[in-house]
Amino acid sequence: MPDLTTLGDGRAVSIGICEDDDQLRDVLRRALVAEGYRVRATASGTEATGAFTADPPDVLVLDIVLNDSDGRDVCSALRAQGLMLPVLFLTGRHELEDRLAAFHAGGDDYLTKPFEIPELLVRLKGLLRRARPAAHPDRLRLDPRAHALVCGEERVALTRTEFRLLAVLMRSSPDVVRRPVLVAAGWPDHREPTANSLDSCIARVRSKLRRVGADLTISTVRGVGYVLR
Repeated sequence: MPDLTTLGDGRAVSIGICEDDDQLRDVLRRALVAEGYRVRATASGTEATGAFTADPPDVLVLDIVLNDSDGRDVCSALRAQGLMLPVLFLTGRHELEDRLAAFHAGGDDYLTKPFEIPELLVRLKGLLRRARPAAHPDRLRLDPRAHALVCGEERVALTRTEFRLLAVLMRSSPDVVRRPVLVAAGWPDHREPTANSLDSCIARVRSKLRRVGADLTISTVRGVGYVLR
């Protein structure tokens, strides 16, 4: 069995934590350090987005319900930057819709509270075995706290649905994203959108990309979906 606490060059595997409960965050940090991991713990979505975009960990443990943002939007923002680090969501929500929304946001695994530390460790090791290399971020980025699109010095506000649609398109680019995948990501509460809701939202996002001077645009692939390129 390979040692999953160290990398090929001998450095300890880095695990990021974003958890706004001080006690749980400290328990997680101490347990992971005891296993031999390097740990960076953050207490908010804003802090996590800044810290982990600049210096991504090898895997991220991310609470969904944060004081300043939705953890799924934090994950989407990181994915939109091209960061493909494995993400393990933590949440007290147990409904199927919540689990599906976490996966549509780009999560790789899901653990409901309360949980046992040994199970967390097993799940993290599973993610590390399947880990993919990180891609390089481009000029576009998403701010999950403000629900905004940022391009250089330009910034424009997005609705929550626009944010989630653009996040899927950014992390999938240059591949086409099918309409059902976009609907599931944009309306995770399973509220059935009207027939032209997706097309209308995409048109608004396309306009906002132009407004911030983005080099990319959203193209329609008729009968299939949309692609950012």
